Formats: sequence, C-alpha cells, structure tokens
Amino acid sequence: MKYTIYHSPICDLIIIGSKDLIDTVTFDNPKARVLTDLLEEDSSEFKDLIRQFDEYFEKKRKSFDINLNFQGTPFQKKVWQALREIPYGETLSYKELAEKAGFPNASRAVGSANRVNSFSIVVPCHRVIKSNGDLAGFAGRPEVKRALLNLEGVEI
Repeated sequence: MKYTIYHSPICDLIIIGSKDLIDTVTFDNPKARVLTDLLEEDSSEFKDLIRQFDEYFEKKRKSFDINLNFQGTPFQKKVWQALREIPYGETLSYKELAEKAGFPNASRAVGSANRVNSFSIVVPCHRVIKSNGDLAGFAGRPEVKRALLNLEGVEI
C-alpha cells in the first residue's frame, strides 16, 4: 500500500491504497498521519482519484467512480451505500438516512456508522445533517462540512 496527500481548495486529504483499490480517504490531521508512518508516499498510484477530486472541486464531477475497500459490518456497509445514493447538492437528516438504509429506528447507530466512514467526500457523509438543519458532528470540522455543502450549492 501507498499513500499521498491531496491538497484541495477546502482541506487536505490523506489517500491510502493502490491504483486499483482505495483503502482510506481521510482528512489530514496528526491522528490520521499515523496511518502513513509505515507507507511509501507515491501520488502516481492515485492519478485517477486525484483527477476525480480535481473535477469535483472544479464543480465538474458530482460523484466518484473508484474501487473502494469497504471494511465494516453489514449494517455499516448498508449505511455507507445509502450515503453514496444521496445526490450531489442535497442533504438528508440522520433519521432520513436511517430510513433509506432500511433501519428506520436506528438514527443514532447510523450516526455512528457515519463517523467511521473511511472515505471522506467520496462516500459523502458531509451531506447528512440534523433534522433541525444543524450541521452536527463531522470528522473534518464543521467549517469543512459547510464549505463542501456550499461547493455543492447547499447553503447552510
């Protein structure tokens, strides 16, 4: 496995995996940097995803087409799949996401699955907000969530 750091206009992202299979896309922070300690940095492994990120931040791409190595429980995988189905420029509440994933009484568990999503932006957990319209928690900080939603045309 290799890694690279993608410098977007909004935040830096750490990408881990190979050109054929992405294992992690996470916001750059000291805790996430530990993941890279034993890996070789090589941006050439991630040319396709980097191109897709460039297109996303230029508002030319609305979803990502990349192989992701999902590691989680069947419940988490259903939640992450439901996240991928939230259209660009739209938001859902945690309750609505729970319903969409097939777990209408599991809003809190859905929130927990959101928190361990290993593919920031690619699996768009930033599109989930509280029922009252508040941003709620977000691994990349609220200002990053707001900026991503604003990029997609959602004013919060």
